[in-house]
Amino acid sequence: MAAIDLTPDEQRHVRVALHALRFRFGTWASVADALHYRPESLKGPVRGRPITPTLAFRVARLADVGVDDLLAGRCQLPCPTCGHVAAPEEATDVQ
Repeated sequence: MAAIDLTPDEQRHVRVALHALRFRFGTWASVADALHYRPESLKGPVRGRPITPTLAFRVARLADVGVDDLLAGRCQLPCPTCGHVAAPEEATDVQ
């Protein structure tokens, strides 16, 4: 069975959501814990390695958005404190 790959745009949309979740949860470790990932396993996808469909589904579930909306970039996840919406160019460091 062949792997299902996400398009570059879909991967970018998941990364934007990951950054928004980082703002929401405060740390990458907290995001990783909520996604049932090890923090070190989340570093690669955040820094540009391929996003797996499994990670995309987990991100959508955690963000409480539909997978289709997440992959299409139709969801915006603002920081609950300041309302900032993460952009793909922002914060690529994983702590």
